[in-house]
Amino acid sequence: MEKMTIRDVDITGKKVLVRVDFNVPMDPVTGAITDDSRIRASLPTIKYLLERNAKVILLSHLGRPKGKVVESLRLVPVARRLADILGQSVDTAPDCVGPAAEKAAAALKSGGILMLENLRFHPEEEKGDAVFAQALARLGDIYVNDAFGTSHRAHASMSGITRYLPAVAGFLLEKEINTLGGLLENPEHPFVALFGGAKVSDKVAMLKNIMSKVDGLLIGGGMAATFLKAKGYEVGTSQVEADIIDIAAGLMKAAEKSGSRFLLPVDVMVANKIDSSAVGRVVSIDAIPSDKMIVDIGTLTIDLFIRELEKSRTVFWNGPMGVEEIPQFAEGTHALAKLLPHLQAKTIVGGGSTAEVITKLGLADKITFVSTGGGASLEFLGGKALPGVVALRDKI
Repeated sequence: MEKMTIRDVDITGKKVLVRVDFNVPMDPVTGAITDDSRIRASLPTIKYLLERNAKVILLSHLGRPKGKVVESLRLVPVARRLADILGQSVDTAPDCVGPAAEKAAAALKSGGILMLENLRFHPEEEKGDAVFAQALARLGDIYVNDAFGTSHRAHASMSGITRYLPAVAGFLLEKEINTLGGLLENPEHPFVALFGGAKVSDKVAMLKNIMSKVDGLLIGGGMAATFLKAKGYEVGTSQVEADIIDIAAGLMKAAEKSGSRFLLPVDVMVANKIDSSAVGRVVSIDAIPSDKMIVDIGTLTIDLFIRELEKSRTVFWNGPMGVEEIPQFAEGTHALAKLLPHLQAKTIVGGGSTAEVITKLGLADKITFVSTGGGASLEFLGGKALPGVVALRDKI
C-alpha cells in the first residue's frame, strides 16, 4: 500500500484518534452484540498502539440514528465487549465532541483506551462538516483510519478530519487494501468470482472492472433474475431492475469477448412469497411460473457452481445465493460457503451479508480473508477511489 501506516509515525505517549468500524449487529430485543467480528478485526491496530503507550481514542458509528441521539445505539455495550476481549478497562464519553469529550480525552493516560459516543448522533458527521471535523481533531495528536467499511464515505471522521491531523492507516485498512488490490493486480489463476445479492446495479462497476481479470463469473441471488430476463427467460414475480437489463446483456457480451465463463443458474428455487411459512420448489430456468419468484439457486446449479469453484486457485465471493435469512431458502448459500474451506484456493469474502453468513456458520477462521467492508469493497473493486483512503498521507 502506498499510504503511510502506524508503523511510519511516532505514537508513543500521543493521543491517537482511531476511526474504527464497530457498527456491530445487535439483538433488537436484548441489545446484546450478536457478532463481534468487526471489533476483533481492529485488535492488531489497537494492541500495537497500546503496547507503545499511546493514548487510544476510538471513533465509531453504530446503526442509523440519522443525526439524533438514540439510546439503543449508544456505544457503551461495544466498549464493554472490547474491554472483555482486551482484558483491560475501556473508558467511555457521553459525546464525541465538546467539553465532555475533551475532558475525557485530556484525562486519558498512556496505555489507556477511550471510546467516544456514536458519531452519527450528530448530523454533521455524515455531511462531512468541517467545523465538526475540527472538533474531533482537537481531541488527538494523530489520526488513524482503521475503518475500511466506511472509507467510501466522505464523512467528517473519515476524510474531513485528515485536514487537521497527521493521518495514517491502521493494520486492518492496510490488509483490506493489499488483499483486495491483489485480486485486481496479480490473482492466481484460475480466478473465479461468485456474485449474489438482490441488485445488479450496485455491482455494475465492479463487474466491468473485474471482467478481464477473472476466468469465471458465477451469478446467483436475486440479481440473477435481471440477467435471466436479459436472456429472454420468464422470471415470474422476481424483482428485476428494468433499467439495468440492457447493461446486464452488455456485461454478458463483454464476458464472452474477454474469454471469461459467465455462468447463470440452470435451475432455481421458486416460491410465491418471501416468508418463513413459504414452501419452495426447484424448477428449470425455462419453467419459472409467472406467479412465483426466485428465492434460491437450485440443486443442479449448486453442483455446477461447485465444479467451477473446485477448479479455482482464487475465489472472491460477494452476495448470498438466495434469501438466506429464511432457512428453507438458504441451501445454495450455505452449500457454497461450506465448500470454501475445502478448496485448494485463496478464498476472499467481500463483506456485508456474505461475511455475516460465513461468521454465523463458524467458517471465518477457515477463509483466507473476510473483508469488513460491503459497499467499500464493491467500490474499491469497481476502481473507485475511496475518500477515506485517498485522504491519508502518502509514503515518502
